[in-house]
Amino acid sequence: MAVNNQKLISYVEKIMALNHSSASALVVIKDNEIVLEHYSGYHSNLDRSVPITEASKFNVASARKSYLGLAVAFALYEKKIKSIDDYAVDYFDGYDPIRHLVTHSHGLHLKDDGTLFREFDAGKGWAYRGINVVMMTDLINKLYGKSFPELLRDRVFLPLGLYETAWYTNPNDELVKVIDHPNEAANFKIGRTNDGSDSNLHTTAREFALWGNLHLNEGFLNGKQIVPKEVIQLATKVQSPNYNDKDKPLNGLFWYVQDTPSLKSEIGERVPKGSYQILGITGPTLLVIPKHNLVVAKMYNKRYNYGGDNYLHYLREFSNLVADTF
Repeated sequence: MAVNNQKLISYVEKIMALNHSSASALVVIKDNEIVLEHYSGYHSNLDRSVPITEASKFNVASARKSYLGLAVAFALYEKKIKSIDDYAVDYFDGYDPIRHLVTHSHGLHLKDDGTLFREFDAGKGWAYRGINVVMMTDLINKLYGKSFPELLRDRVFLPLGLYETAWYTNPNDELVKVIDHPNEAANFKIGRTNDGSDSNLHTTAREFALWGNLHLNEGFLNGKQIVPKEVIQLATKVQSPNYNDKDKPLNGLFWYVQDTPSLKSEIGERVPKGSYQILGITGPTLLVIPKHNLVVAKMYNKRYNYGGDNYLHYLREFSNLVADTF
């Protein structure tokens, strides 16, 4: 196992240097046991910055969508949303089926002046945009009369013991700063609110891995069913429409899900079917491989960490390395 661990550590360190991140972290859970923890670098690219430790909290950026996805799964399971194929207009001012909004197949986008337009017919294409996340965040907060972070805190975080995972609105010494450009000083990425509408979710690498492990175990951990099994299954199985283009990525409730490997997927072709992954622009990646009873959480702190057009290569390469290692 030590040799295999070193392969993963070396890869993580190589990418940290290549992409000018000042920080990295890696946590691997195998058979419900943490078998690897690695922390490297500093909280920012400034001199005398704080070293990365197990207490360091990274901004996970778009990986927060997996948390929203679980809230959507709760709403479907509890029939607050009657069907994933219901039209948004049944719940708010929108026209697409919920299915398209949670699988990036809606085709909606915003112009620079804020005007909403459609890039392609709903269900006929795939594009990673933010408007659907705003819509679904507002919907869940409306349906439950509270923010989805509050919902998850009460139902998941506290029962699971995730005390470090939160949407932060004030800086503190445990928050890792984000580097926008290697020649510029890193800054905190915090939000105006903790209601889930801003990209200010921070968590430790260990709690990020435990979030994945909750899904791996279909909601059953520490001797109890923390989340109904059906809720986890809704979130992590393929929910995408049937595309004519079989190279498009497939999604659950925001998670990327491996079915038949596709060229445009963020998951490598050697990763087993049924695996799923979430990622963010600042470098976090959470990969769950049920076939191997495995969770891998990787953290960085560099915006556009994966180098623009090369991001698919890096993501697929890492997930393939994990699959080959375990």
